[in-house]
Amino acid sequence: MTDKTAARATTAESIANTFEWMITAFILAFVFRAFVLEAFRIPTGSMADTLMGDHFNVRCTQCGYSYEYNFNPYIQDRQKTSAGGGFYRMVPSPRCPSCGYYENASMAVPKANGDRILVFKCLYQFVEPKRWDVIVFKNPTGPKENYIKRLIGKPGETVEIIDGDIYINEVLVRKPPKVQQEMWMPIYNNNYQPIRPMEGRFNEHAWRQPFTNDNNSEWQFNNPSRPVEFTLDGKPDKIDIMFYDTHNGNDFRATYAYGNPMYYKYLPFCSDLMMKFDAKIKDGQGSVGIGFTKYRTLYNAWVNSAGLMVIEKVDSSGQTIELAKKQIGPIQKNKDFFMQFSDADHLLIFEIGDQKLTFDLGTGKDDAGQRLGNIEPKAIIFGSGGLVIRNVGLYRDIHYLSARIDAQDTALRAGEGNPFTLKANEYFAMGDNSPDSADSRIWDVEGIGNNGISYRMGTVPRDYLVGKAFFVYWPSGFRVGNFQFAFIPNAGKMRYIYGGH
Repeated sequence: MTDKTAARATTAESIANTFEWMITAFILAFVFRAFVLEAFRIPTGSMADTLMGDHFNVRCTQCGYSYEYNFNPYIQDRQKTSAGGGFYRMVPSPRCPSCGYYENASMAVPKANGDRILVFKCLYQFVEPKRWDVIVFKNPTGPKENYIKRLIGKPGETVEIIDGDIYINEVLVRKPPKVQQEMWMPIYNNNYQPIRPMEGRFNEHAWRQPFTNDNNSEWQFNNPSRPVEFTLDGKPDKIDIMFYDTHNGNDFRATYAYGNPMYYKYLPFCSDLMMKFDAKIKDGQGSVGIGFTKYRTLYNAWVNSAGLMVIEKVDSSGQTIELAKKQIGPIQKNKDFFMQFSDADHLLIFEIGDQKLTFDLGTGKDDAGQRLGNIEPKAIIFGSGGLVIRNVGLYRDIHYLSARIDAQDTALRAGEGNPFTLKANEYFAMGDNSPDSADSRIWDVEGIGNNGISYRMGTVPRDYLVGKAFFVYWPSGFRVGNFQFAFIPNAGKMRYIYGGH
């Protein structure tokens, strides 16, 4: 064999090896995608604010608060809102979830694509799905579509939605801490102050500070040089109270900034609340606390300068009952400390810095008090002595709806008084964006199976489980120059998708 012939043979062998490697890599990638891990893009907002479908990234032109608003292609196309270059007018006008300002509908903004996520496929062939997992599955009513929802009920369980909470076999089931953290929805953040407060588009009136002094209280919150501070120069033995006034600010209805504001008035009140802020006891003597009402009971959490943490309740008769207490180190004079109190899923959690005090109200239907209609809750801040409070944020929990938002007397599946029992190999799934999610509560036709098999209305069959969503690897990105689409991912919003324990 000549040198030239040997060189040609070597080249041919190298090309063949390269093709063999490429084919092997393609097969491995195909197998990996088909059976192990696959990327999906979120098309709609049924899981907002946990996962975003196509949407607008909005920054309130009054207070600067950033939020996402749904891009509904049906409304956008019907009303011809395209402004060209991927820009659209937002119709109807979105409302800021903090200051309540309705944006000008004529303002054109770019559309952002939905989040792209990674899904473990075939995981549920080896392990049982866990409650609160975010699952991908074949749409039972149209199996060519993939749906993504949160798993709520499992085979053999009875599901009932009561006042926004989930009951399984008549026992309230609580969200894992990381899931709960994702579920808090803003009602008001005092760090975001409107720049034109007299403009009458804040819930259809001029903006006013939502926190208001109760009778004979002397909290100060109108200092032009420090508009984000609340201060009190009171007496150590006098409790001064300010309350969040829903006539001035956003109310406690289960609204979503992502959703259509025209339905807000039909939504129920949510009484699972959380408030947090940084506090300072100026003169070394005094106390500071947070309170929420649930039904007709007031739950207070407070700490004094000696470091005594207390959770208590005040019943409808005015009697105060201590529920839990804990002694921590004395609060340092004139030094900021973090404070947070929450009441969610019948669990009271009070935090001072890294110290935590909890009280379990119980998991029965009436353990948090007797429910007498849709009662609006109340949120208060109270204290004594010299205090400074900053970074005040008020939030509500997710509230699963059990009635249609345009006709509250129309019950949905598994609503209160209408429990739904799952059979073998059946699951119950719901979207985090409860007012705008087609899910197990709503499906009104049987699922479509192979060979003439049908699946019961309202259920996700085990056969249709695709996998578990676990990571947002490409959040809605940034636009560059005149490019119509955002192709640079927002790395700051890359995140794990938390589910069951």
